Amino acid sequence: MNRQSDSDDSFSDDLDSSREAPSSDDSAGQGKKILIVDDDAEIVDTVSYALESAGYIVTIARDGNQGIALAESEQPDLIILDMMMPKRSGFLVLEKLRRHNEEPIPVIMVTGNEGNRHQAYAELLGVSDYIHKPFPINKLLQSVSKLIS
Repeated sequence: MNRQSDSDDSFSDDLDSSREAPSSDDSAGQGKKILIVDDDAEIVDTVSYALESAGYIVTIARDGNQGIALAESEQPDLIILDMMMPKRSGFLVLEKLRRHNEEPIPVIMVTGNEGNRHQAYAELLGVSDYIHKPFPINKLLQSVSKLIS
């Protein structure tokens, strides 16, 4: 249990330091829509702050079911998807999105899970990028920029 707390503290430190000075300018996002699907309020707040500072329009879902509904109604340009969530996991969300969308939406999966099997399965489902927590926010911003441009 202490290991998880240490990981959370490390993630908080990475995110807090990035809050002070996002590296992207305000025009980078140019109004592109990003859906964040994550149940961790601290991650959602920090990631949405960084994305909005870079000019992206952010929509937030707090669980997998809400994520699917918002992906269908909002038609985002990109989805940032947590693997472990209540009601429906990131894998189940990704499976449903891939089955029902003719044009696949780019998806960045973020996870604290270090297992290679999970990454391999995410890649099999067509995830665009797979980022391990904790991560520097600039790494996420670079991935977003690369996938949306």
